[in-house]
Amino acid sequence: MLPLPFLVANWRLIAFGVFMCFCSNVGQTFFISLFSGEIRAAFDLTHGEFGSIYSLGTLASAATLVWLGRLIDRVPLVTFTTAILIALAGMCFFMGAVWGAAALALAIFGLRLFGQGLASHTAITTMGRYFEAQRGRTISIASLGQLAGQAVFPPLVVAAFAFMSWRMVWVGAGLVWLALVPLVFVLLRGHGARERAFKSSRAALTGGGRDRALGEALRDPGLWLRMPTLLAPAFITTGFIFHQVHVAETKGWSLTLMAASFTMYAAASVIVLIASGPLVDRVSARRLVPVYLFPLALGTLALVVSDAPVMAPVFLGLLGASTGISAVVSGALWAELYGVTHLGAIRAFGHAVMVFASGLAPAVMGLLIDWGYSVGVIAIASAVYCVVASALAATAGQGPRTAALDARG
Repeated sequence: MLPLPFLVANWRLIAFGVFMCFCSNVGQTFFISLFSGEIRAAFDLTHGEFGSIYSLGTLASAATLVWLGRLIDRVPLVTFTTAILIALAGMCFFMGAVWGAAALALAIFGLRLFGQGLASHTAITTMGRYFEAQRGRTISIASLGQLAGQAVFPPLVVAAFAFMSWRMVWVGAGLVWLALVPLVFVLLRGHGARERAFKSSRAALTGGGRDRALGEALRDPGLWLRMPTLLAPAFITTGFIFHQVHVAETKGWSLTLMAASFTMYAAASVIVLIASGPLVDRVSARRLVPVYLFPLALGTLALVVSDAPVMAPVFLGLLGASTGISAVVSGALWAELYGVTHLGAIRAFGHAVMVFASGLAPAVMGLLIDWGYSVGVIAIASAVYCVVASALAATAGQGPRTAALDARG
């Protein structure tokens, strides 16, 4: 996958990417949704009401991410990361103490911003910025940190409910994340020299091969033609996982089965993730965008085929495969198209739009459920969206920087 000398020389920074992706799990939808039943019972919320509160917090985090995410281009990485982890731990404590709907929305805002938003943004931006020839493979390795959490946390949280309240689980998470802060200084030791060398190399780029700023990226039609495909995993996967309890109830599946099936989700994610890294480095993320939604479309259709218990791991396995390839493709795409000097700002925008989509998903699907639409109808609509989005992405061009570099040979 990656040469041993390369891994030995860069293990600290690669491990940092894995670590930050792992830390992002506490703000991911799959983690928060594990508390869905307890939270709805505590505050007497319907599926749609809780979904709307969740969406409100997530949408606010997406808007904030556009501003905060670009700071990684200017603030030292150690300082940026330390602030994120301390804030994330604080939001875990706050989640354990929420007293009403407004406080719940604020807690979700913080968890989504510092967890799913900035922690993962920091990891993938760092891999994309400092590893050009190995970008796909280092992103795939870093993303294993998130998948490790997806495999470990569901059964761990379900087990914890047997002897502690859901509030105490959040307090425990906050203590763990605070204890992990010193690891940042270990993993980023010596990073200053790498940063100086990076800035020197980017300053030498001129003409068509120069890196593009956010404003130039936003004026590229190809960005908007690709955007529907990039939003699909964020919206569809988030929506179904957030409402996994309802999916299980309508299918006659136990929560134990759903929790166990997340192991298949993680396993499929790992396999596809590892395979996608070398593929992106060889073929390019740009060329994979029009075809990478295939597993997601199949996964949604699995909910229509049968109610048999075996379809639970099939459904989550295909969603996991989609998550695996999506992590690498979306992580590498912006650097390929627009360069890495302004990668923090460009990726913050792209990631914020995806967070925005993931924020809409719980509310939209929750309201559809409240209005009587079946899981099967929602699944078919999701598959149709994947097909249409892929067709649009197939018409996108190369991107201004990629086209200029290709023209230069």
